[in-house]
Amino acid sequence: MAEKTTRSLIGLAAGIVIGALVSWAGSDGSAQVGSIAVFAVCGLLAFGINWLAFIPSNAAQTEKYYDLTGSITYVTVVLAAVLLSDALDARAVIAAAMVIVWAVRLGTFLFRRIKKAGRDDRFDEIKTDSLRFLMAWTIQGLWILLTAAAALAIITTTNRQELGWVAYLGIAVWLAGFAIEVVADRQKSAFKRDPANEGRFIATGLWAWSRHPNYFGEITVWTGMAIMAVPILSGWQWVVLISPIFVTILLTRVSGIPMLEKRADERWGGQTEYQRYKAETPVLVPRPPTI
Repeated sequence: MAEKTTRSLIGLAAGIVIGALVSWAGSDGSAQVGSIAVFAVCGLLAFGINWLAFIPSNAAQTEKYYDLTGSITYVTVVLAAVLLSDALDARAVIAAAMVIVWAVRLGTFLFRRIKKAGRDDRFDEIKTDSLRFLMAWTIQGLWILLTAAAALAIITTTNRQELGWVAYLGIAVWLAGFAIEVVADRQKSAFKRDPANEGRFIATGLWAWSRHPNYFGEITVWTGMAIMAVPILSGWQWVVLISPIFVTILLTRVSGIPMLEKRADERWGGQTEYQRYKAETPVLVPRPPTI
């Protein structure tokens, strides 16, 4: 028990410190509200909204509004950046629209999924321990700040630049990633709705090209946003390029693919068909299926 408490306290402290450092770095060249950088205000909002949502969620020991709160936080933080920044240009408007569209789509999808399932088993143990549960909400605040960092730099910067080929490349990459993520999620939802697929794993559509095409789309989305940000970055702002790196590490090493692969192995690992699918299908980067 003491060890879990210590780990939770370390996690809380680390999340806050990293968030503060990224907020400071992203504030280099940011518009100001009085004496405070708009980027820093967004960082405070990212954590503050999640801490507020933690209070009733902890009292009810429920995770039902965790993902929805994440999406609301994305939208709120971006809107705050838009309203508090000066002389928005096309790059800033496009970046803001991208994040809002992505957040509303994903948040709605995840909220409907957990509402149907009734619970998220990732939180079965965590939600009964207030400190660990608070750490989860703190990490979500950090996740939002880090993933949206490049977009926030674009919106809040005082270094406005006309759209050029780098920006258009970033937009194209973002659109490709968003399309892949949406299609993959819809294909899996349709697969699960079919009673004939009860107890089976999906290996059709984009899922025949990759075992986690939705995560590949997610990483591509934030890579596109980072590319868009490159022309306006200077000084410590370059730190915001951590966005796609963070998303990649999170999904491939921490809470995404490792957890799902373990669960899939436990459920279908004894099936020859699944072992063949796993051997022939890339874990992340899509590749045409072998015929």
